[in-house]
Amino acid sequence: MLLYKVIGASALDRTKLGLQLAPLLCTVGTFLAWELLCKAFAVSTFVLPAPSDIAIAIWQFRRQIGFHSFHTAWMTLAGFGLAVAVGIALGLVLGASRFFYAGFYPLLVGFNSIPKVAVVPILVIWFGVGWLPAVLTAFMISFFPIVVNVATGLATIEPETEDVLKALGASKLQIMTKVGIPRSLPYFFGSLKVAITLAYVGSVIAEYNASRYGIGNLMARASADFNVPLLFAALIALAILGVAMYMATVWLENRMTGWAQRSSFAAG
Repeated sequence: MLLYKVIGASALDRTKLGLQLAPLLCTVGTFLAWELLCKAFAVSTFVLPAPSDIAIAIWQFRRQIGFHSFHTAWMTLAGFGLAVAVGIALGLVLGASRFFYAGFYPLLVGFNSIPKVAVVPILVIWFGVGWLPAVLTAFMISFFPIVVNVATGLATIEPETEDVLKALGASKLQIMTKVGIPRSLPYFFGSLKVAITLAYVGSVIAEYNASRYGIGNLMARASADFNVPLLFAALIALAILGVAMYMATVWLENRMTGWAQRSSFAAG
């Protein structure tokens, strides 16, 4: 069926079909090259397991991987949701007021510069071992891009546009809600693609150090048992979860701000 489509398609359709199949072909090619490399050089599974060994480990530990993947997903989404709510509120405040922007922006930059892995022990002292440190770490590592992009979107209103709207009797609140917020939406959804991956990293870091559940905790236990195939199986699960979350964010961006993608570069 696929071969029939390729043969019968025009040159333009074949190009589009090739782009759609590119992720699958490149992924299969990478894993095939990895498998051949491990077999050709007889690489030990303790050093670098072949994809076939990892597939066996995924099947053998499928229940644990599924259980811990579920916990990683919900803790990441909880922290990400908190980051979106706080990021939008702070971004609107900073974008609407030059005073608050000048006052709080250096504090935010300083906070964002702190490695969040250094904050996890403090969260454990405050809240103990559990899900809360993972959610809060995901929040802390992901809210900064949202704040910056929302504030930047509001700050890009041209002074000429603002003057015209003021001359027509528009208040500052009306300018922000009717022009500023719609204008900042492409920046906001662009930041979500960065924030969701950062939230994912944050939750796994906290799970590794301060949680009884999650893929990070599973990796910590696999590392202690020197179970390298399970470690790589957990990494594959992390990669699949990360791609799924990123694609969901891209879908939401296309649904909400498809009107902003006028360039042929954005259209791919």
